[in-house]
Amino acid sequence: MRKLRIAALCVMVAAASSACKKDSKKDTPTPNPPTGTRLQLSLDSLYLYAKETYLWYDALPDYNTFNPRGFAGTDDQSSLEAELYQISQYKVNPKTSKPYEYTGSNRPKYSFIEKGNAAQGIKGTVDLDGQGNDFGLGLVIVTDASTSLRYVYVRYVEKGSSAATAGITRGCRIITMNGAPVSTNASTLNSTLDAGGNMSLTLQRAAPAVGTFTANLTKGTYTNDPVIYKVLPANGTNITGYLNLARFSQLSNVQPGLDKAFQDFSAAGVNNLVIDLRYNGGGYVATFEYLANLIAPASLTGQVMYKETFNTLLQTNKAPILASIPLLGADGKQRTGSGGRLLTYADVDYSTAGNTYKFSKKGNLGTIKNVVFIVSGNTASASELTINSLKAYPNQMTVKIVGSATTYGKPVGFFGIGIDKFTVYMSQFTSVNAKDEGEYYAGFPVDISSTDDVLRDFGDVEENGLFKALAFINTGAGGRTTDDRLMTINGRVTNASSLTIQNVGDGGFNGMVEERINLK
Repeated sequence: MRKLRIAALCVMVAAASSACKKDSKKDTPTPNPPTGTRLQLSLDSLYLYAKETYLWYDALPDYNTFNPRGFAGTDDQSSLEAELYQISQYKVNPKTSKPYEYTGSNRPKYSFIEKGNAAQGIKGTVDLDGQGNDFGLGLVIVTDASTSLRYVYVRYVEKGSSAATAGITRGCRIITMNGAPVSTNASTLNSTLDAGGNMSLTLQRAAPAVGTFTANLTKGTYTNDPVIYKVLPANGTNITGYLNLARFSQLSNVQPGLDKAFQDFSAAGVNNLVIDLRYNGGGYVATFEYLANLIAPASLTGQVMYKETFNTLLQTNKAPILASIPLLGADGKQRTGSGGRLLTYADVDYSTAGNTYKFSKKGNLGTIKNVVFIVSGNTASASELTINSLKAYPNQMTVKIVGSATTYGKPVGFFGIGIDKFTVYMSQFTSVNAKDEGEYYAGFPVDISSTDDVLRDFGDVEENGLFKALAFINTGAGGRTTDDRLMTINGRVTNASSLTIQNVGDGGFNGMVEERINLK
């Protein structure tokens, strides 16, 4: 569904008007709209939306007990965030005896609020429209437990950025930053990346290359294509295509790269795939669906891919607040139905049947024998939906998961709700596959364990995750164990198990955004 964009003040007035209309029998005058400060009305609106559209609305107390205005503080966003956190902690998962959105901190696991109306996430270098405005670098601090020495490596590089133009790749080790030895303190590194418009780096090239080089970077805007791919060397009859997708951006941003990748896979006779989603926190559902249709065989066309299930109030037309929200078209104007009737979000179909999506083969890639996903604890939402949708058809392809940890565990999604100058993304639907499997709140466990090998670039067949994925494809086994992998760090050979990594900065977008509209 499209993001809902409506000011809190308008919501409160509309909700009050619909609830307090004149009774023709008693001729009681309509009360005045609710009063309060702008923040108080926004806090009321957040509660009213949650009470009718939140996935776990049934656990919320009544208005007076909850007292949304009690969350008012000196800062609007922090006040709304405090209220959203409380909303998210009522419904308990019986399997864990903790709230579904429990994190152990004061932030919900799934729901969040951001300024404006753009789905950018909590803090990402590139938004879901593919626009970046930075150096284009993600870093990681690597500690060698055998020596207690710490190093800084490049975890990823955004295509189109200054870092990419300078020839920096994942796996490069940073030696100096702005002429001084690089700090191994995460806060210092974050401050350096955020401050100033220029930065000079001396780097050691990623293995297996040797030598050092200097890169002078300029912070600036760029458009990012999140697709990295290559056809890997054949192993007998096995021809494997490798695809790394950084995020499920808007389909218009991702489709050209995906189409080119799968055209090349088809031309090369690829019959196995490795899909690298280790840093992919999700994004637009329509983009996930397009990728799944590129992977799936033509024989799955017409079969269920996944289903979205909204709460009972939405499914049974018992969410009156939706009638106050105009349904806008791409031109920003309210859409009309038959007879010129103005449409609202009450005209949207929230039934499971109306939100069941089926495979429709895209591209010319033939039958795939194995699909191996490389994951981490950052793999979330639409990424997990990709795995879940394909694993429902084991007779069509074998799906395996390689990674350093279970995936994030986010089988829920949302459509954005505009409240004044903020957009709220609260859990509003859950997704299941063709077998009605979907409660992976604890994440998907890996089939084959692998360290996140930040010393090598994506697509390097010696990178630990890809090495193990190929070992399964070519031999049916997981390949070497973590402990027997020797890595060279700063000229010293050590076991992979001796290395620990600390990501620098927050993760990018984490979520599953539904923008499509199905009318009743």
